[in-house]
Amino acid sequence: MELFRRLFTAALVAGVLSGTAASVVQQVTTVPLILEAEKYEVVTPPAAPVAAAPAATTAATAPSDHAHHHAAAPVREIGEGVPTTAEEAFQRLWTTVASNLLAGVGYALLIGGVMLLMGERVDARRGLLWGLGGFIAFSLAPSYGLPPELPGMAGADLEARQLWWFAAAICAAGGLLAVSFARNRWLAAAGVLLAALPHLIGAPHAESAAGAVPPELAARFVALSLGTAALFWAVLGAICGTMMSRVVGSDDHDDDDF
Repeated sequence: MELFRRLFTAALVAGVLSGTAASVVQQVTTVPLILEAEKYEVVTPPAAPVAAAPAATTAATAPSDHAHHHAAAPVREIGEGVPTTAEEAFQRLWTTVASNLLAGVGYALLIGGVMLLMGERVDARRGLLWGLGGFIAFSLAPSYGLPPELPGMAGADLEARQLWWFAAAICAAGGLLAVSFARNRWLAAAGVLLAALPHLIGAPHAESAAGAVPPELAARFVALSLGTAALFWAVLGAICGTMMSRVVGSDDHDDDDF
């Protein structure tokens, strides 16, 4: 029980600090781009009794990389923008921070648990390497097929994208572990193939890539999203490695304490 308590403590601290750091950076990088992209959305009114074109729904990748749907809103022209009240702004901020904190704690528990399974001593430097692996597996590899998307961008079915993202992340994580820890070269080669498998199959995309968002805005959002994710994983890995250093590879867990 003491071992699991320390694991949870390390994950909680690492998750909160990394999630907070990512949330602060997002407020000055990706969030303004999302608000800018919403000006290019064209929202149609609810269907009238007479025949009318069906209203389109759009899915966007939020700063915390969780897809959300935009609710129906009054008709507006491209460039008009979305009226935002103080309550809506606070709700957005709270949702982003809460998502990042929960994701941070969850990912820290995952990395800490794998550290325990590997049984090798870790520290801040090695934890940073674990964070790099997490960034590659859960951010960089999936974004190669499904880059972060802004509101108003065309996208395939949400469930199909989520399933592909999950498969790409899990396969990349398994491949990295095989390459890093497998002593058999054939097992390491199988890990490389496993990581590449989702990309060989191909990610789901919309039939038409047409969208109102300028390409340069979308490209900047992808770059900043990946940069924020790199910071998130670096902080998470380093702190998790520091706190787990007294747990992983220790001969006497009972004598050590945080």
